[in-house]
Amino acid sequence: MQERTIAYFSMEIGIKAEMPTYSGGLGVLAGDTIQSAADLGVPMVAVTLLYRKGYFRQSIDASGWQQESPRVWEVEKFLKEMNPQVSVNIEGREVHVRSWEYRVEGVDGHFIPVYFLETDLPENAAEDRVLTDCLYGGDERYRLCQEALLGIGGVRMLETLGYSNLKRYHMNEGHASLLTTELLNRVLRDKGRDVPVPEDIKAVRSQCVFTTHTPVPAGHDTFPKELVKQVLGSVDSLCEMEKGICHGGRLNMTALALHLSRYVNGVAKKHRDVSRNMLSLATVDSITNGVHVGRWVSPPIRNLFDKYIPDWEHDNFGLRYAMSIPNRAIWDAHALAKKSLLDYIEKKTKTYMKADVLTIGFARRAATYKRADLLFTDLDRLRSISDSVGRFQVVYAGKAHPRDRLGKELIQMIHQSMEMLRQQIPVVYLEDYDMDLGKLITAGVDVWLNTPEPPNEASGTSGMKAAINGVPSLSVLDGWWMEGHLEGVTGWAIGERGDRSQDADSLYEKLEKEILPLYYRYRQGYMDVMRQAIALNGSFFNTQRMVQQYVLKAYL
Repeated sequence: MQERTIAYFSMEIGIKAEMPTYSGGLGVLAGDTIQSAADLGVPMVAVTLLYRKGYFRQSIDASGWQQESPRVWEVEKFLKEMNPQVSVNIEGREVHVRSWEYRVEGVDGHFIPVYFLETDLPENAAEDRVLTDCLYGGDERYRLCQEALLGIGGVRMLETLGYSNLKRYHMNEGHASLLTTELLNRVLRDKGRDVPVPEDIKAVRSQCVFTTHTPVPAGHDTFPKELVKQVLGSVDSLCEMEKGICHGGRLNMTALALHLSRYVNGVAKKHRDVSRNMLSLATVDSITNGVHVGRWVSPPIRNLFDKYIPDWEHDNFGLRYAMSIPNRAIWDAHALAKKSLLDYIEKKTKTYMKADVLTIGFARRAATYKRADLLFTDLDRLRSISDSVGRFQVVYAGKAHPRDRLGKELIQMIHQSMEMLRQQIPVVYLEDYDMDLGKLITAGVDVWLNTPEPPNEASGTSGMKAAINGVPSLSVLDGWWMEGHLEGVTGWAIGERGDRSQDADSLYEKLEKEILPLYYRYRQGYMDVMRQAIALNGSFFNTQRMVQQYVLKAYL
């Protein structure tokens, strides 16, 4: 335990699809980060919560409306129960917490322990036993209790488990920021003080690292001070000392993490600039996100890398040598990945899609700012492009948060457009999007579509997963694509200003005049873009590079 110096905290961590302890990009990125840290031998330990009912299973009824059901899973099949327990005082009650361990193993055998915290214990009150049941479930009180368990309970659990040499506490988004209050209480106990002074804040700040992931206000948790006092006790002295943590009678978890961290970063260069303006903090740095190549590369492309790029798993920068892979070899490997996806679609939806038709993929959380329906702005124009330039088909997937009615309406709108296009353009919406399905889609389509409303895409990683599989992006210039885009080389850009009608027109223009003609009339040119997506984007936008940057910038 002594050798671990970095503690990584995340509300969700996606390790594998069978463990539904994640909802989307934040959790999947956390899993990729931990896997690359294991590959690189980083002395890390990770903490999250255990969700026995998972996120949720998604089904879509005949009207296109999303339905949810619990996704109960067999915890004991994947995790090892640990003996020590800790407690967190919530509303005056001592809530007991246990942990379950999962070891993420790297390419050379180094492992990183991940601890999943749980309150479903007989000694807890009924209302406390369910606090770790559901990811992002319940009301404000439920969420605040969960964040207390993660931040405060997580620090205590690591100490109880024997991790006595931790130097850095990395908060992956603001959900874990209450760990700073636990570290501050430790300092106060050591100093024999009841109220913090500036040097106490400095001592906590020297240990903490914070990564912010979203410029969307809904992504930053705030809680009424009255609720915070009811659940945890007063934070008045901290708020008085660090102005901006409490504003408008609410405790801002992002502000708490910002004020008590020595290093703060956004997840792309553009997101760094947006965050500096939004958070009024000039010291926000950037470390652009990546994906774990080994987790997201399809089996046929993996075989290609093994043949042409020896040791690529130890050195992801080696993917630049994809430029030496014959175009035809990449095309044939991609064809196998595409067949796997189309076979899955036929099995699940009874829809037959042709292997020789350009296939567009769009799969991500169904949030309105991601504008999943942008493609369907003008159905007549879509039909015209399909009839006059070349056929194409579209694969959709993604869940809306159970309480996000607008997200659910977005899914329903896509289904309505599907029906209206059925005779000319095949479109499918695959249910219950998870890591396995994400891997299948990002590797199996021919072009990856991304249409967020700028500047709301902090980074995005699905296009990176596509790139390592030789799938170029057609994307709005936002997030990571600002750095990964080379027009006609690694993919294509949509619009410039974020105006919906202009972006839709730009999307149609690129599809009609560049992508479809290249795909059908100059196949070698399309293969060049596929190869360049791997060599230029895959070699850089990976978590191996990303974790190395965290080590150098944030951990050392």
